[in-house]
Amino acid sequence: MKHLLSAGDLSRDEAVRILDTAEELLGVAQRPIKKLPTLRGRTVVNLFFEDSTRTRISFEAAAKRLSADVINFSAKGSSASKGEGLKDTALTLQAMGADAVVVRHGASGAPHRLAHEAWTKGAVVNAGDGTHEHPTQALLDAFTMRRHLVGGGAGARAADGAGADTGADLAGKRITIVGDVLHSRVARSNALLLHTLGAHVTLVAPPTLLPVGVHTWPVSTSYDLDATLEGTDALMMLRVQGERMNAAYFPSAREYSRRYGLDRARMNRLPDHAVVMHPGPMNRGMEISADVADSDRSVIVEQVTNGVAVRMAVLYLLLGGAPADGSNEGTA
Repeated sequence: MKHLLSAGDLSRDEAVRILDTAEELLGVAQRPIKKLPTLRGRTVVNLFFEDSTRTRISFEAAAKRLSADVINFSAKGSSASKGEGLKDTALTLQAMGADAVVVRHGASGAPHRLAHEAWTKGAVVNAGDGTHEHPTQALLDAFTMRRHLVGGGAGARAADGAGADTGADLAGKRITIVGDVLHSRVARSNALLLHTLGAHVTLVAPPTLLPVGVHTWPVSTSYDLDATLEGTDALMMLRVQGERMNAAYFPSAREYSRRYGLDRARMNRLPDHAVVMHPGPMNRGMEISADVADSDRSVIVEQVTNGVAVRMAVLYLLLGGAPADGSNEGTA
């Protein structure tokens, strides 16, 4: 694995390897000194042409916990705001010795261009490109689901000290993703990765918020949230992305919330073991009520914590590699 550009590029074995590595690295956050020397001397550039809080900080924390040097680049206040393009920016960063470039860009396909045009010699990680993909978000979502739905849950694994079941995936699990699928790079990446891991994915949205060609995705679709609740192992609510909408995709916020919002009554219809997820940031009171977001069924805060471990695993495997025998000895 030289780059991470799409969740669809990952084989099952590669995806499970990332998740297993993240499981080992998750314990670093509980240590008095939250650092490993793995990437000492390497430079990771966070190249963000779009605003981000969670993803940028998560990648920065991940790189620093692996002892890498981190350069944060924001388009605002930089030469990019003066018209400098992706190519010239990338060549500048390459001249500074970037070993990995974590890129977020408003144009779908920008990370692929960066990787395949050889504008940088380092590894390229897609941190979100337009409405296309966000593979590390899908990985952290799958990691969170696996800890709760596979092998007795995170609590059981923590108690016996065994970590995740090595090689365990999400085969047969039923995942429902609800909301603004049309504008969601998270939904696309999750659909691809969860299918690879053996899960059954259902997308629920009004017809206007399902993309053209969704029938080619490895998913089922529904317009009725209530009809899917009883059979769901994990329910992921998507943010309504008003900033990407230039037309009326639904009658009103109130009507959308009534039909596709998750409130306590709907949450109580989920199976007892089911978890509630959200990639953030949330529109509380729109796609999810405040009491559900803060409930015991919600793993939204845990997703943020897991994101650092997963991104550590991605950077480690791209830049640090693993021992020749394929073991992860010494990574955590």
